[in-house]
Amino acid sequence: MLDWLLGDGATGTPGLQKMRTEFGQMLDAGRHAFDIAANAFLGSTDPEVIREDLFATDKRINRAERQIRKEIVVHATVHGATEFPACLVLMSVVKDAERVGDYGKNLFDLSALAPHAPEGDHRGQLVQLKDRISSVMADCRHVYDSREADEAKAVIIEAKKIEDLCDLKVEALIRAGGGDDMAPTYVLAYRYFKRVASHIRNVASSVVQPLHKLDFTSKITKTAEEDE
Repeated sequence: MLDWLLGDGATGTPGLQKMRTEFGQMLDAGRHAFDIAANAFLGSTDPEVIREDLFATDKRINRAERQIRKEIVVHATVHGATEFPACLVLMSVVKDAERVGDYGKNLFDLSALAPHAPEGDHRGQLVQLKDRISSVMADCRHVYDSREADEAKAVIIEAKKIEDLCDLKVEALIRAGGGDDMAPTYVLAYRYFKRVASHIRNVASSVVQPLHKLDFTSKITKTAEEDE
C-alpha cells in the first residue's frame, strides 16, 4: 500500500520524497525515544540525563506528524481519488509512529513513580525484552525502505510474539497477587512494551496488507505458528 509513497526515487515527486524522508525520521526518532526511556526505567541511565533529549525527540515526532498530515491533504487534493486509499494508510501509520514516542514518555514517567529500579530476574527479563523490541523496530525501519513482503511478515510475526509474551507476563504478575512492591510497575512496563510492539506491527502491516486489512495480521501470525 505504501508503494505510491516509496516508489522509484528517480521518478517520485519532491512532495512524495519529502514525506518519505519525514516518515523515516519519525521511525528513527521513535526508536531513539524508546531506547533512552527504557534504559532510564531499567536503571541503566539517570533519568535526568536523558530528560531533555527525550522530550525534544517527542516534539520532533509530533511536528513531523502534523507536517506529514498537511502534506497528505495537499497531495490528495492535487492527485485525486486514485491515491486516496494510500493517503489513508499513511495517515494511520503516522499515528502509530507518533504513539511510540508517547510510550517512551510513559516509560520515563514510570521510572519516577516506581519505588525503585527493576531488580533480579524481572530486570533481566525486561532488559532482554527491551532489546528485542529495539531490534524489531530497526527491522521495521529497514522494511520501510526495502518493501520486502517476507521481511515485513517477519517483523509482524516477531512483534506479535513480543505482544503475546507481554500478555503472559502481565497475567502471571496479576495471578501472583501482592507481596512485591514493584508488581504494579512491572505490569505497566509490560503493557507499555506491548503497545510499542503493536504499533510497530501495524506499521509493518502497511507493506503487505490492503487498506481494509491494515493492522489485522492474524492470518500471517497464525500461518507462522502452524509452520513451527
